[in-house]
Amino acid sequence: MSMRPLASLLLTFGVSASFAAPPATEARPVTETIHGVEISDPYRWLEGDNSDPAQMGRLTEEVIAWTDDQNAFTRSVLDHLPGRRALESRLRELMEVGTVSAPTMAGDRYFFSKREGAQAQGVIYVKDGVEAEPRVLIDPNTLDETGLTTVSWYQPNHDGSLLAFGMYQAGDENSTLYVMDVGTGEWLADEIPGKVNLAGWMPDGRSFFYQRLEDLDNAYSAALKFHRLGTHHRQDPTLFRQQDPEFFYRGSGYSDEKIESLKTTWGPGGFVSDDGRWLGVYYYTGTASMDVWVADLDRWFRTGELDLRTASIGRNGTVSGGYFNGDTLITSTTMGAPNGRVVAIDLHNPDFANWKDLIPEDEHLVMESVSIARGMIAVEYMDKAATRIALHRLDGSPIGDLPLPGIGSAGLATSDDRTEAYLTFASFNMPRSIYRVDLATGERSLWDRPDVPVNPDAIVVKQVTYPSKDGTEVSMFIVHHESVELNGNNPTILYGYGGFNISLTPFFSSTMYPWYEKGGVYAIPNLRGGGEYGEEWHRAGMLEHKQNVFDDFIAAAEWLIENGYTKPERLGIAGGSNGGLLTGAVVTQRPDLFAAAISAVPLLDMVRYQNFLMARYWVPEYGSAEDPEQFEFIRKYSPYHNITPGTKYPAMLITAGENDTRVHPLHARKMAARMQASTGSDPDEDPVLLWVDRDAGHGQGKPLHLRVRDVADQRIFMMWQTGMLSEGG
Repeated sequence: MSMRPLASLLLTFGVSASFAAPPATEARPVTETIHGVEISDPYRWLEGDNSDPAQMGRLTEEVIAWTDDQNAFTRSVLDHLPGRRALESRLRELMEVGTVSAPTMAGDRYFFSKREGAQAQGVIYVKDGVEAEPRVLIDPNTLDETGLTTVSWYQPNHDGSLLAFGMYQAGDENSTLYVMDVGTGEWLADEIPGKVNLAGWMPDGRSFFYQRLEDLDNAYSAALKFHRLGTHHRQDPTLFRQQDPEFFYRGSGYSDEKIESLKTTWGPGGFVSDDGRWLGVYYYTGTASMDVWVADLDRWFRTGELDLRTASIGRNGTVSGGYFNGDTLITSTTMGAPNGRVVAIDLHNPDFANWKDLIPEDEHLVMESVSIARGMIAVEYMDKAATRIALHRLDGSPIGDLPLPGIGSAGLATSDDRTEAYLTFASFNMPRSIYRVDLATGERSLWDRPDVPVNPDAIVVKQVTYPSKDGTEVSMFIVHHESVELNGNNPTILYGYGGFNISLTPFFSSTMYPWYEKGGVYAIPNLRGGGEYGEEWHRAGMLEHKQNVFDDFIAAAEWLIENGYTKPERLGIAGGSNGGLLTGAVVTQRPDLFAAAISAVPLLDMVRYQNFLMARYWVPEYGSAEDPEQFEFIRKYSPYHNITPGTKYPAMLITAGENDTRVHPLHARKMAARMQASTGSDPDEDPVLLWVDRDAGHGQGKPLHLRVRDVADQRIFMMWQTGMLSEGG
């Protein structure tokens, strides 16, 4: 379906066409009967070593060798496409433009991350006062010359004198916690491994609660612990463990089977009041449901007994952290309010029946997050997939909306001891900008904005709605250069996600500008399964309703074609992770509709996905083939199981990270092998390419040079397959 065969295109540009076909893959069928249905898996061996049920999918030498061959073929194609070097140079120029985060405020200090020029990783800075010059605290570029070490998070204690931070390597996300003296820059001896996240500093500034995995090889072994600086982490007392859900549910009425199943959900976590008196405890029972307790930490410190007081058990919905105002917890929740509400919880009498609305649910707006400034509550809403921020007093009474620079995506960084805040704002045609804001007066000034060498004013942004297969109206952003004509012949990328209550809102991507400048269109629909229109919108795209997500995406493609934007020969689709499942599913369902598909770090074998890494976290979202009823709807869309030999499939670029601790690279390997063996398309025109990055995980923490390569891979692939290269682009 590509506009020009690879060999012909290369010869036109004076490049030798000396590429072999994709390396052949031996089929070793494994046949099994699942709930009375015979399932054949010809490439089970590409999962790796499954001999240890606790560590499924370990790499084997033959899988490594096979992957090397696939990677070599992919590089031989993508690295030699005409215009690759010029595109990569342009992308590098755009990606070397600095990036900066909004500051975290603590005492008189301001902590932020910034990456400049060709730096591989962002650097953590501090300013000792708002007008002070920034100084470097943590520069991972000097710690690791490969650029593969990443600062994953950081959190100062209350007065800003100490900074706890996490670092991991090569994308594995297994953060080790370190602590630094901010005044001297000295690293303390404290070091805690195990995919650590901070739950909260104590007011003494010398101790904190944190969550870690007790066993890095077991994604379901989370524990909440307490650490005092100067002690070894092996001495740290444990408050609760994921592998002991009985601790939470004694007397709850949950069945033994239900309690056992909770060992493999997202599990427990906690958050601590600034005064160190109260602990909020939650246990995820699904991707959009949790149970909630509070505990008196004074009692725990005195007796070692964590006395959990039930706030809510057995309800759909979640709570999102919170602000402890004395003995009252102010938090946002979707319990009893699919679009979200802000409630006050009396910590001495926390039962759900006693929760009091401070800011009730708005049926037209979706509450995204809540933050606290001095004397006020700032609520970030989503209004038709764009941000609106409303300010309220602590009693919930309205103050008014915070003016934003335009229609786009915004976030607010606040501190409860001041009205000073930092507003981050971006849109498709507005670079990510950070403003210093006084929430009391509304005064706003620009704090930082990158100088991007593009012309955002030439970019047109539209939001349209279209009907899905069942008549549901779905919104979609469409972005392109002002010179684009609706002639039905524009190269177009359709990007989607549709899951886990995650919202796709306006964002600025400088790396899309080479696409726009050459006449390309970019479309982003707000599919069911996402969070753009509240929890009901999310639930309409999960479990037995997952096909709605694919139908919404297919309907978006059909709308773009019917309304003169593009045609199948010029339409590519892209998505990552759950979005990689999306593109894999629609390729197998509607191969006639697309010229190309990118499936990045994807889930694709949905019959076996739950057996690997942390994937049982996602069973409440997708279901599991272990359940006979869920197996029926899963096998109908599982991309790997719905490939039909001889079908003319579009070209595919399937990517994975060998160090991924979320989605196992087996999905990409098996899908690529089966697609290569089954497609009826000419592999010279519509190849199936696999790229498994040996220095990366799910995508987080990649150094600049690897990100430049990856973006160049994806853009040049789409340019080739949608005919942009044939037009001299």
